[in-house]
Amino acid sequence: MSNSILSNRREFVSATSKASLAFAIPTLIPAGVLGRNGATPPSEKIQLGVIGIGPRCKYVIAPILKFKDVRCRIIADVQASRREEGKKIVDTAYGSSDCDTLRDFREVLARKDIDAVLIATGDRWHATASMMAAEAGKDIYCEKPCGLTIDYCQRIDETVRRTGRIFQAGTQRRSVANFQQAVQMVHDGKLGPLKKMVASVYVPSIDSTWLPSEPTPDRNVVDWNMWLGPAPWRPFNKQYVAGKWRGQWDFDSGAKLLDWGAHTVDLCQWANQADNTMPIAYIPKEKGIECRYANGVILEIDFLDTPFAQRPGWIQSNGTCPVRFVGEKGWIETGDSGEIHLSILDNTVDMSKAGARRNGLDVDLHARNFFDCMRTRMPAVANSTVMRRSHIACHAAALSWILQRPLKIDPVSEKFVDDDEANRLQIRPQRIEWMS
Repeated sequence: MSNSILSNRREFVSATSKASLAFAIPTLIPAGVLGRNGATPPSEKIQLGVIGIGPRCKYVIAPILKFKDVRCRIIADVQASRREEGKKIVDTAYGSSDCDTLRDFREVLARKDIDAVLIATGDRWHATASMMAAEAGKDIYCEKPCGLTIDYCQRIDETVRRTGRIFQAGTQRRSVANFQQAVQMVHDGKLGPLKKMVASVYVPSIDSTWLPSEPTPDRNVVDWNMWLGPAPWRPFNKQYVAGKWRGQWDFDSGAKLLDWGAHTVDLCQWANQADNTMPIAYIPKEKGIECRYANGVILEIDFLDTPFAQRPGWIQSNGTCPVRFVGEKGWIETGDSGEIHLSILDNTVDMSKAGARRNGLDVDLHARNFFDCMRTRMPAVANSTVMRRSHIACHAAALSWILQRPLKIDPVSEKFVDDDEANRLQIRPQRIEWMS
């Protein structure tokens, strides 16, 4: 939210209050309305709109509804059932019936009383909705993966920087204590010079099959045209809108590699202090992808056949999305359980009991960082440029797996070296019929 927005609201409230007090009988006004006792007055609250409210959004919005300086005003979703469910969640949290609902998110972007949007649609919409929001003057918290292609990730970053908006990718592990501590130990040189990093991901896959055609619902029940958005057209099937789109090439990112890679590769980028660059070489292996940075550090992307059960080579108690950093003096491994396991010069230390730790799935600190940055206008921890570099690294790795050959990329131009086919796959055609 810009300072001018806050200033205008203060002036309006101040002027209105003075005019009213000149004629009114003295009234007892609750301290919270005036902002006393630590409460945030309405004129200072960030006004939030939600675009897409499925299972992930419900998880993310839960802590946001507890923030005293943020007010969720509107839920936009192409499915009537989800719109109404979202309204019920918001109204119940606030003890009111004020939350509006809309089918078309463009109406949210047109509202002058909305300062920021939480975008939690399917992957196919993330980039287009983010860029439209930035152009409309809204700050953006966008769930990951933020772009289906390298081109989308580039254009999000360029649009956000040109418009001066605050952007936070939903890669919340940058805001979780155990991951922060592991990265900090690397930066502090506790492991000696960094040599290798390992990022866990799902086994990539590509599915281009269509589900059987079913009658298209009334658009006020499910707006199928808007659900598809910029993705290629295909017949309606209720399983898509229930979540069956995952793993589909037209709707998902990087052959599923970005489902975890958007988190784990991002953490490795951070540990290698490579937020302004990416690996320059990608070599597909039998059960992973070897990536090499210009500084000589190796990033191994490890395919996990059983991501929620036994995983060879990993400490099982670390849970999902594990990462490992290896230096000359030792290694450190951590994951979503919050545990940290450390070995320095053969002295293995289990830090899993070292005080209470947040689970890697927690999103409240990441959301808090976003709203705080809206006020300071400082970049968020997972800003658009951080997202751009780590997402492009994931997409480049996925393309090396898809094409089954080594790829090299120029980290400045972000173009593949001497590979026209890989460069053509940086972009996908966009459907425009949804605009009608």
